[in-house]
Amino acid sequence: MNELSIFTAATIIISLAAIFGYINYKFLKLPHTIGMVIIALFASLGVLGINEIAPQLGIEDNVRGFISEIDFHDILMEGMLSFLLFAGALHVNLDELVARKWAIGSLATIGVLISTFLVGTFTWLIASAIGLNTPFIWCLVFGSLIAPTDPVAVLGILKSVKIPKSLVAKIAGESLFNDGVGIVIFLIVVAIAVSITDPTGQIPTPEVIDVIILFCQEALGGAALGLACGLIAYFLIRTVNEHNIEVLLTLALVMGTYAIATALHLSGPIAVVIAGLLIGNHGKRFAMQEKTRDHVSKFWSLLDEIMNSILFLLIGFEVLALSWSSNVVIFALLAIPIALFSRFISVATPLSLLKLRKEFTKGAIPVLAWGGLKGGISVALALSLPEGPYKSAILAATYAVVIFSIVFQGLTVGHIVRISLKRVSKNNP
Repeated sequence: MNELSIFTAATIIISLAAIFGYINYKFLKLPHTIGMVIIALFASLGVLGINEIAPQLGIEDNVRGFISEIDFHDILMEGMLSFLLFAGALHVNLDELVARKWAIGSLATIGVLISTFLVGTFTWLIASAIGLNTPFIWCLVFGSLIAPTDPVAVLGILKSVKIPKSLVAKIAGESLFNDGVGIVIFLIVVAIAVSITDPTGQIPTPEVIDVIILFCQEALGGAALGLACGLIAYFLIRTVNEHNIEVLLTLALVMGTYAIATALHLSGPIAVVIAGLLIGNHGKRFAMQEKTRDHVSKFWSLLDEIMNSILFLLIGFEVLALSWSSNVVIFALLAIPIALFSRFISVATPLSLLKLRKEFTKGAIPVLAWGGLKGGISVALALSLPEGPYKSAILAATYAVVIFSIVFQGLTVGHIVRISLKRVSKNNP
């Protein structure tokens, strides 16, 4: 795309986000992110319907061409994700995360691994049964990209749902960290899948030690980088008492940290989350005046809302970029209950083990399971897969799970919370 078309594309996207946001606010009155997805999804279906009625207009081809030119993976993973993660981490209480570090850590690691293998196994069985014949390793790829919860979707929904603070800390903490862990696992599994199914046999399969080194490098290295960059920004902010400069320093922190992480092959998401937690807690408390704290919070809240609007608008429109067949539709629909079941097991297993040593909030498991929303990160990872015979089915299943998660789980998570807490209070009068 040339410079003009980039500006034109941005204009169309921002304008649609503003119009759809207005429609949702005035008429649907749904949580903003959910409303954006629903309206964009219906707009996409409308385009498909018009094309069926009047194919000579070529509306679907034009819209599909526009959507295909938008590199969703690069926009999210290389652009928006760092800002969204930092904005989310900026408003998370670090003390509450530390108090629940074992639960959050186990969900973001063991939970992601359990979900990856469960989703991979069940989807492999389903794919074999309906004739898709997808290799097990590529089903594991689908499991790895759908296992982590999406911090953008989760934090967006938490703004509109009343949940006990202890559960909010677990849900927010898990979503902020497990996407970084999930992306690392995804990269490892994809590398193995590509090498195993390579027709030339020239791509070497990673050894176990290579996988361990890569995981430690990405995860631990990303955390160390985020801490180092966060401390540098913290000390710079302490020496300044000008809110415009301090806001600019936080912006440079996000972009610089993510760029360095990418160059050094470290986990950018984990690095940005660590930096955001540091600035959002110690930075706000000890390095900023009240006026600066207010400006920083408002700036990142506004940026978060704008990028959320764009992201969920694009998720709704991505249906136009998919290829559907009867087998793929069946596979995609069956992936929804598989993802839900795997999520429940991946939450229940580590928390049940931890309960032997420590008591948790009553009703935590169903709330955490249902509140673990999938979102744009899963779609972006699916779109980043190399072209091949298995990509279309994986992409369609990913999209089905994400749409169900954002719309149905997002709209009902408050109801699940009330039911769970009410049931607990009845059992413990």
